[in-house]
Parts: sequence; C-alpha cells; structure tokens
Amino acid sequence: MTDDEGGEAPCFAHLLPDEAGGPSERPGEARAPSEADLAQLVGQLADAVVVADAEGTITLWNPAAARLFGWPAGQALGRSLDLIVPPRYRDRHWEGYRRVMATGHTRYGDRLLEVPALHREGHRLSIAFTVTLLRRPGADRPHAIAAVVRDETERWQEHRRLTEELARLRAGAGPD
Repeated sequence: MTDDEGGEAPCFAHLLPDEAGGPSERPGEARAPSEADLAQLVGQLADAVVVADAEGTITLWNPAAARLFGWPAGQALGRSLDLIVPPRYRDRHWEGYRRVMATGHTRYGDRLLEVPALHREGHRLSIAFTVTLLRRPGADRPHAIAAVVRDETERWQEHRRLTEELARLRAGAGPD
C-alpha cells in the first residue's frame, strides 16, 4: 500500500494462531483480542455472519445478516438454514452439509462460493461467502459451520447483462 492509498496497511499477524493452534505469544507483541472484541467485530462487520450447528440450525446471526436476508436475529435464530436456501437447491445443500459435518472436511474452506439465496420477502439474492468449520478442542468433527456472506446480486446481474449483450453482439444483433 502506498502513501496515496491511505498509509501503511495494519498488521494483525500477531492475532493469528501459531503453528500449535494457540494465539501468538511473541515477546513485545499485543495479545489476542478478547471475546468482547471479537463479539464487537462480528456485530459491526458489513458482511453477514451466519453460524449454524451440526443440524443446520442457525445459532448466530449478526446485524448484517438481518439487513441482507431481511430476517431480524430474533426470528432467524433457532431456525433452519432453509430460511435462506431456495427450495430448488435444498436437497443439494443438505447433502453437502451433512457430508461435511460427518467427515469434518470441506473442499470450500479456502474458496469463495457464489450461490443463490432467499430474502425474507421471497426474492432471490446472489451471495458470495466463505465457510469455516468450527471445532471444539480435540474434536475431529465440527460442531458448527460459520459463513461470512456478502450480497453480490448487483454484480451478478451486471455480469449476466454483459454476457447477454456480448452474445447478441457476437450473433450480429447489436445492442438494444
């Protein structure tokens, strides 16, 4: 990052776990953030954070999730992920979800997923998200899955519009 981009990028490397999985404890470096700090972070993120337990029941729903999907936390917590998974995709979603919970492995741990989702009012959203498997110390299998989600609907619609326009141009039809 250069000076004209707003200064030096902050370094949070000391907050990451060391090779043994614990917080970094290097001399002269700050300690890991407290639970209150992490709760504040999740609560103030612009991206939605959704956590679901092994059965797919929503256990965490931050304010950004409420804005994105239209469901207040009080109405989303304790409900199934079917709340936001379009009916057409539920079988495939649950097949993959159960496999991940049973095996403790996901091929999406370091990839951005882009899928359709459902808003409370019934309209379709295009979302992009990453997933993290949450494990208790010493456990092989996860007890929950966390997703950090953002709305990509406008970008997806623009991409679709440009793809259709390109197809028309290639076909000799010209723009609208």
